[in-house]
Amino acid sequence: MISAQEQLKVLLRGVAQVVSADELLKKLEKSIAENRPLNVKLGVDPTSSDIHLGHTVPLQKLRQFQDLGHNVTLIIGDYTAMIGDPSGKSATRPRLTHEQVLANAKTYQEQVFKILKPEQTTVAFNGAWFSKMSFSDLADMASKITVARMLERDDFAKRYSTNQPISILEFIYPLMQATDSVEIKADVELGGTDQVFNILLGRDLQRDAGQEPQIVMCLPLLVGLDGVNKMSKSLGNYIGITEDPNTMYGKVMSLADEMMITYFELVTNMDKTEIDKIKACLNDGSLHPKAVKSRLGMQIVSQYHGEEAAIKARDEFEKVFSSGGLPEDIPEFTINEEKVWIVKLMVDCELVKSNSEARRMIEQGGVKLNNNKVEDGNLEVTIDDGMVLQVGKRKFARLKK
Repeated sequence: MISAQEQLKVLLRGVAQVVSADELLKKLEKSIAENRPLNVKLGVDPTSSDIHLGHTVPLQKLRQFQDLGHNVTLIIGDYTAMIGDPSGKSATRPRLTHEQVLANAKTYQEQVFKILKPEQTTVAFNGAWFSKMSFSDLADMASKITVARMLERDDFAKRYSTNQPISILEFIYPLMQATDSVEIKADVELGGTDQVFNILLGRDLQRDAGQEPQIVMCLPLLVGLDGVNKMSKSLGNYIGITEDPNTMYGKVMSLADEMMITYFELVTNMDKTEIDKIKACLNDGSLHPKAVKSRLGMQIVSQYHGEEAAIKARDEFEKVFSSGGLPEDIPEFTINEEKVWIVKLMVDCELVKSNSEARRMIEQGGVKLNNNKVEDGNLEVTIDDGMVLQVGKRKFARLKK
């Protein structure tokens, strides 16, 4: 185990906020002196079935803790997910059933171990303690914080000032997250920058329970492919870690140039010294942004699919997008009609999800038939064997009669 100072230097890389660095150093020194790994907590609410790169930002930091000899407790919020984290939200989230949450949790548990070491990870469901709580326990938990303190949160304060509804359940959510920290006796809790209030509340409840308060370690929120909003599946600006290599690489290549270094820092396991070299070469013009973006794509795909898959994805991208070629494995669809409305054809070939999306793609100039742009949303397509329909940059279908 390296020294506490050296560990601290590694662990603070890329961190947006820590409360506090001095306390973390003392915990690391105590950990070395007692030969006791720190218990580092991350809570995840499985509100959807797949993990995207935004979720991996704290997971990468957890892996750093593990590489330094510490242990991780991953809290699967099977009870908190039924409420939904109100952090950063302008409206009450729709509630999920326990069955929906458990189904999503199954894939979460499979996917996190693409990053975390299983032997240094404990997975706990917070239903293990919340399901046993009585009404008296709930009342005791709710008594530990005032409405005034809750309204110190920016998102709650904004909603309150604009007469947007806030449910009592949403007030309970931060208390539940804080209670998780008490239950597992967390030394450190990770989260996004929108989680500061909730993690600080965990410190308060730990003190109240006679425990040493956890360290708050908040990481930047990863901006999605649109370059504006936090990466989110619901916004469609995400890169899923289980997506196929070609899709993953193609999405990375669509990133704005100014986002590349942030992605290197937050979602890859590349050494900081190497990232600094890339940044310097970009600044002095000795590296072209496209080459850097390709390296980023290769790095991300390699992490989740291996180097061979990354090379194939890069070569396929160059063939299709730089040389005007076609992908090797284009899905084939048999069409039994002589003529088909272009909008219906796009939906039937699973290139779009709805008629409205098909019309929008045509209006935006994103549809081609045998490499000819489709401009008429009312077009009746005469089907020929081998005809290729393309939607956007990455979706193709080969038509058969």
